[in-house]
Amino acid sequence: MDQRLVTVFDVAIIGAGVVGCAVARRFALAGAKVVIIEKGTDILSGASKANSAILHTGFDAPQGSLELELVKAGRAEYLSIHSQMGLSLVETGALVCAWNAEEGQSLEHIAEQGRRNGIAELGLLIARQARDIMPGLSDHLVAALDVPGEHIIDPWSAPLGYITQALALGAELLRNAEVLSGEFDGAWHLETTAGPILAASIVNAAGLYGDIVDARLGLVPDFTIKPRKGQFVVLDKAARRHVPRIVLPVPTETTKGIVVCPTAFGNVLIGPTAEEQDDRERATVETEALEALLARGRALVPALASISVTAAYAGLRPASEKKHYRICARPDRRAITLGGVRSTGLSAALGLAQHAVSLHESFGTQLAPPAAVPDVTMPNLTENCERDWQRADHGEIICHCELVTRREIEATFASPVPPGDFGGLRRRTRAGMGRCQGFYCNARLAAITGDRLAVPLAVSPGDHR
Repeated sequence: MDQRLVTVFDVAIIGAGVVGCAVARRFALAGAKVVIIEKGTDILSGASKANSAILHTGFDAPQGSLELELVKAGRAEYLSIHSQMGLSLVETGALVCAWNAEEGQSLEHIAEQGRRNGIAELGLLIARQARDIMPGLSDHLVAALDVPGEHIIDPWSAPLGYITQALALGAELLRNAEVLSGEFDGAWHLETTAGPILAASIVNAAGLYGDIVDARLGLVPDFTIKPRKGQFVVLDKAARRHVPRIVLPVPTETTKGIVVCPTAFGNVLIGPTAEEQDDRERATVETEALEALLARGRALVPALASISVTAAYAGLRPASEKKHYRICARPDRRAITLGGVRSTGLSAALGLAQHAVSLHESFGTQLAPPAAVPDVTMPNLTENCERDWQRADHGEIICHCELVTRREIEATFASPVPPGDFGGLRRRTRAGMGRCQGFYCNARLAAITGDRLAVPLAVSPGDHR
C-alpha cells in the first residue's frame, strides 16, 4: 500500500450524489473530519442528476419499513432547514388519480396505508371534486386521493447546499477520484485514482456502483445493483398553468408509475419509464418511449396536447434485486453501506444521513460537534421567488430562455464547489436548459467559462467576446 498518507480522516464517504452530500453534512455537523470521494468531474454526476424532484411524504411507502422512517425523517429535516439555507419548496400537493374502477377501489387501500404511515391529511375525492382542484384533468377520471403534503423542490441546489455546509465545517471534496481498492487494519487504507486516503471509517454511498465498491473494499456485497432507466419529457413553461398539482398514478408492485408533475423551474415533466438494463453509465432517450409518455400526459391532462416539448432526458436509478433500501453496517470493519436507494432518495437523503451517523455510533468513535455552524444560503433558481435577473447590476442575461445572468455564472465559479463540467454548470445555473437547449447561449457560455470546465465548451470563430 502506498505510504503517501498525509491526512487521517474520521470518515471517508464514497460518492457525492444527493445521499453522499447529505451524509457528509451530517457527519461534519457531528464533528467528524470528513472526506468525500467522487469519481466524476462533478457532484451529482450519477443517479442524482436525473429525478422527478418530488419531496415525498411517505404515504405509499411500505408500512413499518426503514424507507418510510427515513423518508419521513428526511422530509422533516428538509422542512426545518430549507428557509435558513435558501433551499426551495414549492407547495403543490398531489392527486393520486384513478382512471378505472379497479384503480378507484385501490385508492381506499392507499389512503388506509397512508394513515397507518402517519400521514393524516389524506382525502378521498370523487372525480368532480378532483377537477374542482385541478380543472385540466381528463373527463375519464374516476376518483382521486388528495395528498396535500407532497411538494416539489430544486433537486440540485439542495445537495449542493448540503456539501457546501460540510466544506464550511472542514470537510474535503475529491473529484476525479475513483476508489480502486481498500484494506482495513483497524483503519481504512483506500487507493483511489487521486491517490491514497486513510480513514477510520467509511460510508459507501456510491449509488449505481454500490455493490462494486463493496466488492473492491473486500466487503462481501449483500445486494446487486440492477439499473432501472427512467425517461422523462419536459414541457414548455406554458404547461404549468394546466398542472398546478403533482398528478400521481396508482402505483404497482414494481413501479410508482408515470407522473405528470410541475417543476420548481416553471415547466412540467412527464415520466419516468421503468426499464431494466445492465449498463450503469448510459441512459439513452428513445423516440417510441418519449412519444408514449407524451400520449399518456395528454390523455391525463388534455390541454398538454398544445404544449411544445422543451427537453427530454433519461436517468438511472440504483435499484437492486429487492424493493427496499439495502443498508448494512459492519462494526468490525467500521463500514456502512447505503445501497439500493431508488426513487425516494432525494426525500430520504437527510434521513439516511441521520441513520448513518447513528450506525456509526456503534463503532465507538467519540465525536465533538463544532462550537458554531456556519450559515450557508443557496441562490434561488426557482420561479416562485425573486431571481437574480430581477435585481440590478447583474451583468447581462446570458441564457434568455432561463433568464440566467452573468453574475450567477461567475458566482458559481467563485463558490466553494465550482462546477467541474458543463452538466454541473447547467445544474447550478440552468444555463442552456431552456427551450433552445443552449443553441443561442452556448457560444457565450464558452467564452465566459474558458478552460474552467473539465471539457471546455467548443467555441466557433468570432464567438470570443
